[in-house]
Amino acid sequence: MPARSKPGLCLNVRSVNLTHRMARTQGSHAGITGPRIRRVALALFARHGYAAVSMRRIAADVGVQAGALYNYTSDKQSLLFDLLKGHMEDLLQARAKLPPGADAVADLEAFTRFHIGFHLERPDAVFVSYMELRNLTPENFAVIEDLRRTYEQQLEQILRRGEAAGRFAVPDPKIAALAVIAMLTGVNTWYRAGGRLSADEVATVYWDMVRKAVGIG
Repeated sequence: MPARSKPGLCLNVRSVNLTHRMARTQGSHAGITGPRIRRVALALFARHGYAAVSMRRIAADVGVQAGALYNYTSDKQSLLFDLLKGHMEDLLQARAKLPPGADAVADLEAFTRFHIGFHLERPDAVFVSYMELRNLTPENFAVIEDLRRTYEQQLEQILRRGEAAGRFAVPDPKIAALAVIAMLTGVNTWYRAGGRLSADEVATVYWDMVRKAVGIG
């Protein structure tokens, strides 16, 4: 009769094999990170639109099974919210690092050049942040709106200081702030690196327009 394997030995062999398979499965996703998934999702949302991109498509472009994405995000809505929230937080943090200028005019020029430079370096993030707001849930939309309002108020405060000092002519600083931001952000619709003007030259042109818009001679 063939020798029968000891029950303990079989159990140990099965345990070793199972542990090996689990380690191999976990290791296969060890290089997949939240930032990588967000980069892929951002590019897909910018190229195809949020509604047309599935979690399965994101996973395919990342190179993992769709189920692996849920280790990093609960659903597609959360992923979109994280992208938009991250963009606004990055914007506010970068803006906070700017040193104060000598007066409101210097601060307005710094704001203008900062806004253009920051946004030209992130065309996909800017596009998605503006075009996909409508796809946020009301709760998520409110959070992003608060962050955007914080940024708008920073420019509004500069305009109010310039108006109070007699340097600017802006009857309604709040509306003027919204108009200036809309004009500055519009550069992303047409600017392409390698064109006739560099990013710095474009910023100079826009600063001249902003100056005239707020009544600086």
